[in-house]
This record gives sequence, C-alpha cells and structure tokens, in this order.
Amino acid sequence: MALLPMLLGLVAMSSPWWEDYDIKDRYLCADKGGVVVERNASQATLISGGTHTTFFRDTSSDPALIYRNDDWRLILRGDELTLERLPMKITCLRSEQV
Repeated sequence: MALLPMLLGLVAMSSPWWEDYDIKDRYLCADKGGVVVERNASQATLISGGTHTTFFRDTSSDPALIYRNDDWRLILRGDELTLERLPMKITCLRSEQV
C-alpha cells in the first residue's frame, strides 16, 4: 500500500510525453523543498508538487540559460537554479539528473 502514493508522486513530477523535454533535473530549494525542471531549447517546465509552470526561452546575451513567463524568470547557471519575481529570489541547487 505504501508503494502506490510513491508511484503517484513520481507521475506528478513529470510532464506529458508530447512536450518532449530532453533534459530533466531535480533541484533542492531551501524553503520550497524539491522541484524538477524539464527543458528543451525553447521552453521549460518547473514542477513543484502537482503544479506545472511553463517558461519560454529568453534569447538574451547572458551566458546563463534564461526562461521566463509573465510573472517569473527561471535562470540556470551550472548547478544553480534561480527563480526570480523581484524583489523575491529563490535559489536552488541541482541534486540529480532525472
């Protein structure tokens, strides 16, 4: 019986197959716990619990990978993920590739 909730949690932590994200990373955030970022060259999805938030690639000249939506910026620099909605910033560290 304990296996079913765990399996349901794993299903909730991935995007639908048709979104075709080729890179999936898990991050640990100080106040938010764990999140998953699934991405490709043009968009990304941030998965936190059962919530999926979609971001689109920003083509700025910044060396970091930047995705954004109307409210947030998702910034990837090496093993660090930063979520910005100024003045709020949440910093997370990659814990594993999924």
